[in-house]
Amino acid sequence: MHGYLGRLLHVDLTTGTVREEPLDPQLARRYLGGSGLAAALLARRESAERPVAEMDPLGPENPLVWMTGPLVGTPMPSAGRLSLCALSPLTGIWGEANTGGFLGPELRFAGYDGIVFVGAADRPVWLSIVHGEAELHDASALVGLDSYATQQAVRQELADEKARVGCSGLAGENRVPYAAVMNDHGRAAGRCGLGAVMGSKNLKAVAVRGSGAVPVADAEAMDRVAAAVAEHSREDIACQAIRMAGTAGYLDMAMMYGDLPIRSFQRGEWDGAARLSGVRMSEEFLVRGRACYRCPIACGRETRAPRFGLDRVDGPEYETLGALGSILEVDDLEAVIHANHLCNAHGLDTISTGVTIGLACELAEKGLLPEDTEGIDIRYGNAAMLAPLIERIARRQGIGGQLAQGSAALAEAYGVPELAATVHRLEIPMHDPRAFAGMAVTYALSPRGACHMQGDMYSVDTGQVAIEELGITPGDRFDASETKGRIAARKMIWRSVTNALTLCHFQNPGLSLVLDGLRAATGWDIPVEELMTIGRRILTLKRRINGTRDGFVPSPTLPEALTRSLDGGGTLAHVPDVGAMLSGAYDELGWDRSDGMPTPETLSDLGLEEVLECR
Repeated sequence: MHGYLGRLLHVDLTTGTVREEPLDPQLARRYLGGSGLAAALLARRESAERPVAEMDPLGPENPLVWMTGPLVGTPMPSAGRLSLCALSPLTGIWGEANTGGFLGPELRFAGYDGIVFVGAADRPVWLSIVHGEAELHDASALVGLDSYATQQAVRQELADEKARVGCSGLAGENRVPYAAVMNDHGRAAGRCGLGAVMGSKNLKAVAVRGSGAVPVADAEAMDRVAAAVAEHSREDIACQAIRMAGTAGYLDMAMMYGDLPIRSFQRGEWDGAARLSGVRMSEEFLVRGRACYRCPIACGRETRAPRFGLDRVDGPEYETLGALGSILEVDDLEAVIHANHLCNAHGLDTISTGVTIGLACELAEKGLLPEDTEGIDIRYGNAAMLAPLIERIARRQGIGGQLAQGSAALAEAYGVPELAATVHRLEIPMHDPRAFAGMAVTYALSPRGACHMQGDMYSVDTGQVAIEELGITPGDRFDASETKGRIAARKMIWRSVTNALTLCHFQNPGLSLVLDGLRAATGWDIPVEELMTIGRRILTLKRRINGTRDGFVPSPTLPEALTRSLDGGGTLAHVPDVGAMLSGAYDELGWDRSDGMPTPETLSDLGLEEVLECR
């Protein structure tokens, strides 16, 4: 199999058995890799073993899949991603997270396209895969270590500083529903609580090391594609901007558009935003930029926070600056750097953490929080609350135990579910659909809940990422028509493809180079129509998986905070008409307008009618 090793590692943590399984070539062709192939594997388990509808996300029956794609570990720039997938303990539906760094490529070099974990160990364990040899180890000595110490301890155990390690921190061990899986220091598979799934399985870490190579169909063609993509990144203005200031460089632009959420999505303007900017971070706190595997962009930041005794830590991304900064009206950049470091150390999704703390601030302001908050002054603008709250969330101690449940559960506990800034119980990221109406479609239809990675319409309507051949074209960012809904659906289909290959979203070299790279890797001459069919198949399968889960509402409304117009700022008082856009999106996807689920004809056309039965 060109582009694949053709091998998956199956790890039964209950029995402690590890075995190799062949990768089905037909399944790879139909789903490519990443979260697409992981969804297909989950669907096959549904047919063969236990219905997805009956799986407990924190039970041993919930499979955890780590999956690469056909471009990962090849010379293709910015193809160093790894998808982690399972049912989410935060949302109860399909969960996926995506991480960069070097973990994904190293898994391929170690001999495998992916890992499927099932069951749960009766004691803490960690897995090593070294040059094709896999082994489970006792992890008792790792329990309680933060993610940085865990990675270092595992490398020392293997006597190899170049081993790549993915692990949970205290939050995962304590099964915080939005716990992340950390790797390569500050890289995170952040969303949906996959770190808690690791914790439920008593799986502390996975270490990989190899010296193999990914077989490609045409090495010379792949080198030519790689060179062309690298050249594109050197000339592309968006890539240059990210290289200079990281993703944090978008903050000023986000503020201009009204895309930066402020005070739990309730304000359109805030003077403090300028003090969180990526430019300021570069000028005052930057140590150096950091790149993932074969990435010419190097969006990662190493920063310092001397006030907190931190000389060199992983710096915050744009999403974190919003979640731990503007959402809370905290403009102390050094405190946000420190808070980001704590989230990384304990393995917490910064988006869910910040939005949930923001809800606590709102509850406090409304007089709904209990008086005893352990001496922590929970209020907007108070940077001093960040560190103690993060520590308590990771340990599920005191007030942190309530916040550890996530925004939806916290709002329900205090009788105000309408205050939760979530869709499908997943906290909304740092892009406001009042600024870019198409994001409302992405949030409503994303298979994992509110997610900017499933269809970044803000990048389309700012003109940064347009793919004319696919009908993904920029337009009026406030347009909320059926046509905009169709464009948003096509962008989600395309992102289903790139999340399966898997490619970093910051590298957008255009359709032809992606097709050339896939052809060079696999030898498959896939026409554009088939590639989009694959993307639609992946998105529809995940939708069908969610349809089996109790309580899933196919077409949720936006949370209350996002249905009110803002007096000031770049949204210009616009509120998107979600209904009209969803109608267009459903038509584009072949999903029923009445219930938002795939029609029988669509399931048949995509070859999905027998993959996942209704139960």
